Amino acid sequence: MISERPFSQACENNKAPILTVLRQHCQAPGTLLEIGAGTGQHAAWLSGQLPHLTWQPSDVAENLPAVRQWLQDPDSQALAPIVLDVSGTWPAQQFDYLFTANTFHIMSRQLVARCIEEGCRHLAPNGQFLIYGPFKINGRFTSESNATFELWLKDIDPLRAIRDKEWIEEEFARHGRKLQAVYDLPANNMMLVFG
Repeated sequence: MISERPFSQACENNKAPILTVLRQHCQAPGTLLEIGAGTGQHAAWLSGQLPHLTWQPSDVAENLPAVRQWLQDPDSQALAPIVLDVSGTWPAQQFDYLFTANTFHIMSRQLVARCIEEGCRHLAPNGQFLIYGPFKINGRFTSESNATFELWLKDIDPLRAIRDKEWIEEEFARHGRKLQAVYDLPANNMMLVFG
């Protein structure tokens, strides 16, 4: 069963750079909600590297079997995954940290706005929301490969797009959160940290 689990090379490539940022911003023990756990690779590996965090992976129902397979890894410290459709009902509790990787360009603009709104509602007052992925700066792609990537995304679904960093900042500001840090990471990706 383990040998047949879904595998993302991108997750394998970006897990160490993501960990470096999480170690800087998630130092205090607390609860972390991962939005859009995908294959489950990040939840399995990162939770084992950050055992002081109670790591709660989440995703839409059809992705949870893959997440469960990855969480069988002996080093995983993550909780059992929960269903979270960004457009639906969110968990009742607040979290100290929210983390999402490579989801904002998959969601429609409307769903990204809802994710930010609900995320801010479910984030502790001094909590941090960390978002990994490709972003535009002032409406411009940061690389030719990201421009090509967006064309591929739109072929799959016209509502998908690489989001503008400034628009994301505006959405967070509407809910009382500010951009605290920006990290340029490999493969033309960034980590945005809001608090």
